[in-house]
Amino acid sequence: MRKDTHWLLYFCYDNELFSEDQLRGLVSSLDAAIPADKCAKMLGDAGWVEDTNFLKEALEAAKQNADDGYLPPEIAGILIHSTQPETETGFPAIEQLEAMSPEELRSAVKALFRHCQSIGASDLHLSGGSRPRIRHHRKIVYLSREILPDGLARRMNFLLLTDTQKAQFEKEGDLDYALTLGNGEGGLRMRYRANLMLQKKGVSGVYRIVTENLQSLEELGFPNADTIRHLLTYHNGLILVTGPVNSGKTTTLATLVNELNESRQEHIITVEDPIEVMQESRNCIVTQREVGKHTANFNSALKSALREDPDIIVIGEMRDLETIEMAVTAAETGHLVIATMHTHDAESTLNRMLDVFPPNQQGQIRAMTAGSLRGILCQRLLPSTNDGVALACELMVNTPAVANIIRDGKETGLESAMQAGRKKGMRTMNESLEALVEAGKITEDVAKENRSHSDI
Repeated sequence: MRKDTHWLLYFCYDNELFSEDQLRGLVSSLDAAIPADKCAKMLGDAGWVEDTNFLKEALEAAKQNADDGYLPPEIAGILIHSTQPETETGFPAIEQLEAMSPEELRSAVKALFRHCQSIGASDLHLSGGSRPRIRHHRKIVYLSREILPDGLARRMNFLLLTDTQKAQFEKEGDLDYALTLGNGEGGLRMRYRANLMLQKKGVSGVYRIVTENLQSLEELGFPNADTIRHLLTYHNGLILVTGPVNSGKTTTLATLVNELNESRQEHIITVEDPIEVMQESRNCIVTQREVGKHTANFNSALKSALREDPDIIVIGEMRDLETIEMAVTAAETGHLVIATMHTHDAESTLNRMLDVFPPNQQGQIRAMTAGSLRGILCQRLLPSTNDGVALACELMVNTPAVANIIRDGKETGLESAMQAGRKKGMRTMNESLEALVEAGKITEDVAKENRSHSDI
């Protein structure tokens, strides 16, 4: 079954719009090639889903998840992981975990974290009412055939929290924090970006594993590393690193900061939520600030940063009008600003960045961006032919032709300008996909799923 349709059915089932038996009957009668749009229309016309607003939102989310390459969960009648082996984790039996003392359980959880790090998993999920699982090379892999009871899930997720963090979670039902285990002296140091939330089946914890072994741009897989490095030689302007969730933006951002730290003698201020990769001052002075811990929000941190004698400002994520406006202003007034955004390509990045401004500011902000933007690096991690991941990347450099497109609001012409700018090191996402296919790193099907709509 198509991924987008599978996701749509999962959202409907997860919101209890039909039973497991109804789902099995529905799946058995569906054409495996039916797209999510037609399936949604059928569900609405047949009266299976009467809430049209929910159906519209579920359809959009299903398409987005499929486009981002996320594998949908197993649901009755669609067992896409049924042939996938369990990982050899030695994950203890649920009864054994429930009988452990707090210290024994803490040791068991740390051992699980160590295993996840050693095999290169990107995320660990410990959720009440679900099987414990990891994400490995973009695929969900289950660690046990047993469901994790909510009481046990709560114990496992809470035992690493401080009293303050527990109180915050109990009050708000959500908690984002950075977790460090081990001190690196004679043992393994591990860092995680952690999230706890309440959901209908209980407490859910997700731990994103953060590598502390910084790699070069070449080691990350960028074929145009020298062009990217050239962007780092500027002393002012804006560089954007973009991509969907789980595309490696944080790792790339950390590598860029490390490159600057090694090659320049300046002051770097980072604003992150939370701090994931710890950067030690080398040739540069590196000041890292965490939203919620060291500063109230991105906006206040950026306002303060301009009074703290920075040369380079790194923004963990540009989310709103105020943050984007501050970033563009800082870039125009003599600082090198590097930031990330959740967008798929250069065109969508510019549209997202510029369209947040009201109409009466459009002309001014377009002129400012055309003058201050240095480049946009867009990346995706795709399933590779060796059961790993391959990096696909698009790079737009702000040439005079690109600046004119930004100033005039004609972003649809970006792809042509990028194709014409190959000698400047530019490359489109489609060109990157074709290169990966030719090198045998990804299949033609994967490339087809990720090409821009204009080429399909």
